Amino acid sequence: MAEAILKLFPGCPPGEAWVIAAHTALRGSGRVGRTSAGRCLETEALTAAVIAAIRHRQTRYDELLKSGYSRTDARDSIREAVDRVIERWRHPPISR
Repeated sequence: MAEAILKLFPGCPPGEAWVIAAHTALRGSGRVGRTSAGRCLETEALTAAVIAAIRHRQTRYDELLKSGYSRTDARDSIREAVDRVIERWRHPPISR
């Protein structure tokens, strides 16, 4: 799954792709990686997993939820930050 994530998001740090894959595929978790779409490595399922990981690992989303924001309002608040990471990860890193 990590390799499929890196194909879709070549700018994603490899270690991050492995963390996302491991978290997404936890048995009994109900996460997207445990669905048939996730197991088949479908683009939509993997993209959803990556977006969820960014949301939780790289934004204030969980902090906003704990402070009383609804999921919708919290997601709206961090949407631009998630979009920036997704856009950066869609392209291979620039070699220097």
